[in-house]
Amino acid sequence: MPEDTADPPSRGPIDTEILDRIATHLARSDRFDDIQTRPEYAPNAVVADYDLGYFPGGVTRAYLRIRWFETDDFSIHYSEQYRTGNEWECRWDCHPNDHNTREHFHQPPDASTPGADADYSDDWRNVLATVLTDLDDRINAFWSE
Repeated sequence: MPEDTADPPSRGPIDTEILDRIATHLARSDRFDDIQTRPEYAPNAVVADYDLGYFPGGVTRAYLRIRWFETDDFSIHYSEQYRTGNEWECRWDCHPNDHNTREHFHQPPDASTPGADADYSDDWRNVLATVLTDLDDRINAFWSE
């Protein structure tokens, strides 16, 4: 069957070197309880589970799933899961698509599409710093309410 030309271009292969660097960087932070590089259930990602001590008792899991591609496209998905069965999610993305500019942010609470157009650094370290700062603000808000 011919390829559908309406589909956005491929993001390319996963950049395993950058994923390894990201995992090493995250491992230096006390925020995370467990960091897995390309686990069986997400072989194209780094998955970093937050230490639940940072959250109120109703949060049963909070994690980042980071995918980085050789094209420098990326997807950084954050999810909080609650004892009630609800979730709170957002996502920072850079990839070709038909719903936003290449760089965009899918807002909480459900990371719905379309997102909001955004501008991100060309350096993965700066992108990650932006994401972690945003999430630190989210976590701090639990305790300042």
